[in-house]
Amino acid sequence: MDRQHIGSAQPARLRVEVRTVDAASELLTPVGELDHHTAELLRAPLDAALDAGRSRLVVDCAGLDFCDSTGLNVLLGARLRADAAGGGVHLVGMRPAVARVFHITGAEAVFTLHDTLGTALPG
Repeated sequence: MDRQHIGSAQPARLRVEVRTVDAASELLTPVGELDHHTAELLRAPLDAALDAGRSRLVVDCAGLDFCDSTGLNVLLGARLRADAAGGGVHLVGMRPAVARVFHITGAEAVFTLHDTLGTALPG
């Protein structure tokens, strides 16, 4: 047992870096595990980008080790909002374990998938 965290939440297993690319685009880089306990750490910056008028959301998944149904639902919710605003959600560099979740659920069909950031970023 980790005595430093007795009676408190575990340290976040997900870190999300955010960078505005241009007036319409935001790059989000989640690193770690996207699940029920960490989903809000990605939902908040996705919502903030959409609220700020950036409707092209690029999510670099190369550092994402795990994604459960809650994480998938966060991304699906962002996709609905981005699509309604004339944009979309672009997923980049999914690792096999994460890609499998998207494949099994059929969610890969509703996202634009990219192998590299170069093809996902506007330019």
